[in-house]
Amino acid sequence: MTDAPQITDSHCHLDFPDFEGELDDVIARAHEAGVTRMVTICTRLRHEPRVRAIAESYDTVFYAAGTHPMSAAEEPLATVEDLIALASHPKFVGIGETGLDYHYTADSKPIQQESLRIHIEAARRTGLPLIIHAREADEDMARILTEEFRAGEYSCVMHCFSSSEGLARAALDLGFYLSMSGIAAFPKSEELRAIFAAAPVDRILVETDSPYLAPPPKRGKRNEPAYTAHTARRGAEVFGMSYEDFAARTQANFDRLFWKAAQWKKAA
Repeated sequence: MTDAPQITDSHCHLDFPDFEGELDDVIARAHEAGVTRMVTICTRLRHEPRVRAIAESYDTVFYAAGTHPMSAAEEPLATVEDLIALASHPKFVGIGETGLDYHYTADSKPIQQESLRIHIEAARRTGLPLIIHAREADEDMARILTEEFRAGEYSCVMHCFSSSEGLARAALDLGFYLSMSGIAAFPKSEELRAIFAAAPVDRILVETDSPYLAPPPKRGKRNEPAYTAHTARRGAEVFGMSYEDFAARTQANFDRLFWKAAQWKKAA
């Protein structure tokens, strides 16, 4: 490990072909950058075994699984029981990613919404955080999250948050978390940074969504967990904090939300 402040990449995709044959080096570079934990996300449940195998192979890697909204019409509809069964694994720490994406797949709105509600129920019943992907669906997203929360509380992170101030407020009002990705560090993301700056710092996580969305100075290259540090440094500036203090705050936030990963750390 390193003396760099510890942070967690709360959302990456280590099973994607971009990392094939390189995981040992990718994870070693993450550790060197101070990224001491990673949550790798399964986006199609039929790929869960290979994502689980990665988490089982590396002590600092945890995983979550769900059906990505862009795949909801192509994949068998998950059941609440399917997701609850996966949650029995000690390194399975979240439900999703799930959500709504109307950018390319607006024609599948009904199945996306049905899938989202199934994932919410699984999060509610397991006590694990829901991991939400939202794109060009702010009104429906805010409505469904709020309706479901009123029906029974659950915890949630808006992963790679880059939506409107209205959706941010709706999520925060429910006690949910916003996660900063490389998008928040892009030069033209002033409005997004303002949304984050108005949020409570105790509701902020950091992530890469790697292999996508590498932050400056790595923009245009394959993203990887080590680059969480670049986004976190930008986040520290947004909140007017030292990097060390911001890193510590996001670590505490992650531990609070992803309690199962925090318990693993304590047991290790």
